[in-house]
Amino acid sequence: MNSFTIDTDEIAINIERRKARELRQSQWWKRQLARGRCYYCGKSFPSHALTMDHMVPLARGGKSKKGNVVPACKECNNKKKYLLPVEWEAYLESITENSS
Repeated sequence: MNSFTIDTDEIAINIERRKARELRQSQWWKRQLARGRCYYCGKSFPSHALTMDHMVPLARGGKSKKGNVVPACKECNNKKKYLLPVEWEAYLESITENSS
């Protein structure tokens, strides 16, 4: 029974990945990239250096829709990985506290 659940999850994730590819082609996404700013760190980047990040990751039930995807620099996207927004905020706070 677990294999069916895993297969279903993989199917759902693949569907959302396809939707993300379609969303990347939209004018809306191109405008997001044109702003040239990482959603997480706020630094400026050329549009080709930004990636699409799912705020709620696909692996955690997130969807590929406008309210859940943001432009992120590769460094932030790689650090965030599968974290939920609240977990990401806690991670950032822990870094700030440790560097003080």
